[in-house]
Amino acid sequence: MLIPTRVLRASWSSTLRLPKSSFPPRPLPATNAEYLRRCTDDLYSWQRSAERFSALKKTRIGAKDVSTDDGGHATPPTFTLHDGPPYANGPLHIGHALNKITKDIICRYQVTQGKAVSYIPGWDCHGLPIEIKALQAQKKDATQTSPVTVREAARELATLTIEEQKRGFKEWAVMGDWDNAYKTMERGFEIRQLEVFKTMFEKGLIYRQNKPVHWSPSSRTALAEAELEYDEGHKSLAAFVRFPVHVSDELRNGALKGVGNDISVVIWTTTPWTLPANSAIAVHRDMEYCVVKDSKGSGELTLVAASRVLEYEAVSERKLSTVLSGLRGSDLAGHLQYENPFQKARGLQSVIHADFVTDSSGTGLVHLAAGHGMDDYQVCHAIGLPAFAPIDDAGAFTKDAFPEQPALFEGLLVADDKKTASNAVCDYLEKQDLLRGKQVYRHKYPIDWRTKQPVITRATEQWFANVESIKDASMKAIAKVNFIPETGRSRLESFIQGRSLWCISRQRAWGVPIPALYKVEGDTLEATMDSQTIEHIINVIKERGIDAWWTDAQDDPAWKPEHLTGTYIRGRDTMDVWFDSGTSWTLLPPQADRPVADVYLEGTDQHRGWFQSSLLTCVATQPCAESAVKPPYKTLITHGFTLDSEGRKMSKSLGNVISPMQIMSGELLPPVKRKKQKGKGAEAAAKPGVETYDAMGSDALRLWAASSDYTRDVTIGQPVLMSVNQALHKYRVTFKWLLGIFSLPSSPPNFTSFSDLTMPEPESVDLADRLAMHRLAQTSHEVHASYARYEFFKGINTLNKYISNDLSAFYFETLKDRIYTGNKQDCQTTQRSLGRIFYHLLQMLAPVTPLLVEEVWAHVPPPLQQNTPHPARTTWSPPPNPPTTAPMHHIATTISALSTAINLAQERLRLAKKIGSSIESSVTLYLPPHTQTQAFLNALHTPSTLCSPAALETQLAALFVVSDFRVRRHEPSRTHECAQWAPEEEDVPDRPPGLARGARVVVHCPSGEKCPRCWRHVRRAEDEVCARCGDVLASEGGGGGGQVVP
Repeated sequence: MLIPTRVLRASWSSTLRLPKSSFPPRPLPATNAEYLRRCTDDLYSWQRSAERFSALKKTRIGAKDVSTDDGGHATPPTFTLHDGPPYANGPLHIGHALNKITKDIICRYQVTQGKAVSYIPGWDCHGLPIEIKALQAQKKDATQTSPVTVREAARELATLTIEEQKRGFKEWAVMGDWDNAYKTMERGFEIRQLEVFKTMFEKGLIYRQNKPVHWSPSSRTALAEAELEYDEGHKSLAAFVRFPVHVSDELRNGALKGVGNDISVVIWTTTPWTLPANSAIAVHRDMEYCVVKDSKGSGELTLVAASRVLEYEAVSERKLSTVLSGLRGSDLAGHLQYENPFQKARGLQSVIHADFVTDSSGTGLVHLAAGHGMDDYQVCHAIGLPAFAPIDDAGAFTKDAFPEQPALFEGLLVADDKKTASNAVCDYLEKQDLLRGKQVYRHKYPIDWRTKQPVITRATEQWFANVESIKDASMKAIAKVNFIPETGRSRLESFIQGRSLWCISRQRAWGVPIPALYKVEGDTLEATMDSQTIEHIINVIKERGIDAWWTDAQDDPAWKPEHLTGTYIRGRDTMDVWFDSGTSWTLLPPQADRPVADVYLEGTDQHRGWFQSSLLTCVATQPCAESAVKPPYKTLITHGFTLDSEGRKMSKSLGNVISPMQIMSGELLPPVKRKKQKGKGAEAAAKPGVETYDAMGSDALRLWAASSDYTRDVTIGQPVLMSVNQALHKYRVTFKWLLGIFSLPSSPPNFTSFSDLTMPEPESVDLADRLAMHRLAQTSHEVHASYARYEFFKGINTLNKYISNDLSAFYFETLKDRIYTGNKQDCQTTQRSLGRIFYHLLQMLAPVTPLLVEEVWAHVPPPLQQNTPHPARTTWSPPPNPPTTAPMHHIATTISALSTAINLAQERLRLAKKIGSSIESSVTLYLPPHTQTQAFLNALHTPSTLCSPAALETQLAALFVVSDFRVRRHEPSRTHECAQWAPEEEDVPDRPPGLARGARVVVHCPSGEKCPRCWRHVRRAEDEVCARCGDVLASEGGGGGGQVVP
C-alpha cells in the first residue's frame, strides 16, 4: 500500500500506541500519609470486620475456611502473632526494623490467605534500664531517691518513649491494633501477672530462701541468668593459699602415719575476696593426693593433688619433693580440720568431699564459700552449713568480713577494676605466711547486661520460682513447637534443661511488687505469704492501683487480711521484668485445642529471655497432665542480629550505627545527580551544597528486611541498600509501563475486572503469551510457597529475577512491537495477559511493599479499580505449579536455549559494530538433517493451540525481537551473502527437548528494508511502510496518542 511520504513521516508518532501514566518515579510525600492510612489502619480494621468474611463466604475462594456461629454470623479462621514487647527506654534502631517489619510481612501474608489476623503491639515498661535512664535524665541518685519519685520518673520516660516508638513503627507501615496496644505497666496487665504469680504459688512453685544469686553491685539488685552477658577476657587475681590443718587421730595413725603433725592444705581461688566467707575445703574422694615437702626452704609439708604438684611448684617457686603418695580423697574427707584466719570465732572447719572437684586446674582442693557459689551452697547446705556473704548491696565488705579487725576490710569493693578487696585479702594472708602464690587469670566472667559491670555471686534473701518441677512438662511442650530455624529447638531446650530455679525478685522500685507482707518482730522481719494474702493484695491493687503499694502508709491496715494478727509491712521487692513480659500470653483468648499464639518471633537472645519465661509461666499455670501441656506458641521464629557491611556489631564508638530513617531517606546512598535546568530561575533552583537523595520511603526499609535471611545475622550497608533501591525502581518502572498500557485511549482493555482474567486462557495461541503465563504460574507458586514457609528472602529473590529477567528483559521487549504498532485486537489480547501479570505482581508485593501497592492501585484506571477487589484485600491463591513434565516446561526450556544462542551470536556482531538493536538482524535456525521441520514446530505448541508454520515463525521473530525468523533443515551448502555484514553462527545447547544434537542458529542481515513506523526490516523497497503497518493504518486510521514511558 502506498501512502504519501510527507504525510507518513509527519504522523508516525501519532499513529503509535504509546503508553502514558502519571505514576511518579518516586513516592510523593504529599500523598504518603493517605496511602499509609489505607494500607495500615484501614486494612487492619477491614480484615477483622464481619462484613469481610460474610462476603468471603459467598465466594469460591476461601469459602471452605469460613464457618458460622450459632447466630449465623461468619466466623473466619484466625491467625495470632503475639508481639514480644520492645523495651520502652530509647529510640528505634535497625534491629527494631528487622523485627517489626518481619512480623508485619507475616501478618499481611496471612490476611491474603483469608485469615483474620490479630496483632496487638506491646511494650515492656518496667525494670532497671528505664529506672536508671529516668533518674539520669533528672540527675538523681537512685540510692537517695524515694521509690515514689523513682516510679513517677520511670513511668513518664516509658510513656514518652512508647509514643515515639509507636510513631516510628507506624511510619514503617506496620499495621496492628494500635489503639489497644498493651503495656506491662498498665493495671490490667499487672493484675493478670499477679494472678499468674498466685497460681504458681498455690502449686508450690514460689518460695523464699537465702541462697546465692547473681548480684549486680552497679545496679544493686539480683539478676537472672537471662540478664547476664559475659566478658570473655576478664582478668581476675588468682591466689594459692595455705591452710594449716588438724589431723584426726584415725588419719594420723593410718594413711598419714609417720608424716608429722605440721601439715597444711593449699587451695587455689580466682576470687580471693570470698575467703572471709569460706565455709569448707573440698576434695574428691576418688582423686589421688600426696604430701610434698619444701626441700630447700622451711621444710613445710603440704597436701595437694598428685597431678598438680608441678603446677604448684612453679607458682610457689619452691623445690618440692614427695614425702607420701597414694592418698585418696576418701582418706582425707572428714579427717582434716582447719581454721579460717578471718573467722576464728567460728572454730574449726572441715575438709569434705564434693563431686565437682577436679584436677584440671589449681591444686585439687577447692575453697567453698556457701554464700558465693551455687555449687558450694548445695554441698554445704546438704551438711547444714549456712550461706554467709559479708558483702553489702554496693558490693563492698561489711564489718562481718573480718570481725577481729573490721576496719581492715570494711567498705572495700570486691568487683572493682583495681581488685581492691582481693589485693587486701592477699596482703593480709602474705603477712600471715599463708599466701603461696598469685597470678593474673584471664577467663569468662559474667557482667550486668545493662551497666556492663562485673556481677558477683552473693547470698541474699530472694524469691524464687522452682522450675525444676516443671522441667519435664516444659520439654514436652517444646516438642510440640515448630522452630524456624530448627536450631532454635536445641538452644531453648538447653536453657530449660540447665535451669532449676528462677530468681524472680529484684531490689528496685520500678516494677510489679512481689505480693509479700512481712511481720515485724522486734528488729526482724518474717515474710508472710499465702493464697489469702495474695488474693487480698490483688483486690486492693484493683481498687487503688499498684502505685499505692508504695504511696500508702506502711501501717495502712487495708493491706493486711483479716486472718493475720500483729504488725505487718509491705515488701519492697519487685518482680523480674522477664516475669512481666513472660506473662503477656494472658492477653490472648484461651484456645481449647492449640496454643494461644500461632507465632512468636524475636531475636536469638530471647531463647534465654522472653521465649523461655513465656514457656515457663504458661506451663506452670496449666492444670493438665504433662502430656497434655500446651506451649504458648505454635511456631517459634528467631532472627539474628543486625551488623554493618563488615560484619561488625553496630555501636556509637565505632561510628557504624545505621538508623532506619537513613534508609528511608536514602541518605546512605550517593546523592541523586541533578538534571541541568534551563531558563529563568535555574541558578536559584540549583541550591549549591544541598544534596538530594533517592528517598524511597518505608518500602525501602521493608524490602531490605524482606530480602534478608533473618535466620542468620543480617548485614546492612551501602551495597545492600543500593540493590534494594534498584529493585524498588525496577518495580516502579514496571508498574508505570503497565499502568500506561491499561490507559491507552485508542485501545481500552476489553475486560472490566482484573479478577475476571483466568490463567491461562484456553484460546491463547501466542507463544510469548503462553510462555509468560507459564512463568507467572511458576513464579507465583514459588513466591507463595516461600512466604508460607516464612522464607521471604527466597520469595523476593524469585520475584526480582522474574521481573528483571522474564518480564523486563524478555516478555515486555517482545510485546512492545505488538502494542505500539500492532492492531487493536492484538493490543487488547496483550492487555489481558498483562492484566494477569499486573494483578499477581501486586498480590505478591502486598505483604512486603504495601505503600507501593497502594500507590499503584490509586493510579489504576477507575473502571478497572472499581470493579476489581483491592489486591491486598482478596484471597491470594496462586495457580498450580506447572509440573516439569508439562509441555510448556519443555517449550520454555527450548526457547531459553535458543535465546542464549541467538544472544551470543548477536553480541559478537554488536562488538563488531555491525548491529545495534536485535531488530536489525534476522535469524535462521538450522535443524540437523534427520529432524523434521514440522515436527519441531509442532513441539512448540500444545495440541489445542496449533497454528501454521509461517504463523509460528512470525511469533518466534516477535519473541526474539528480530526482523525475521526461519526454521530450516541443514543443507549440503549454504551461503549468507549480505551487503552490510557477514553472518554469525552459534550452536544450540543440547539440553532442550525437541532439538537434537547439531542444531545451529545463524544471525544474518535482514532481507527487507527498515519500516519507518515499526523499525522492523521487512519493508519492500517500493513501499513506505511494511505490509502490517499499512494494514493497521488502513483499518484504524492511526491515532495512537500518548507518550513513551518504559
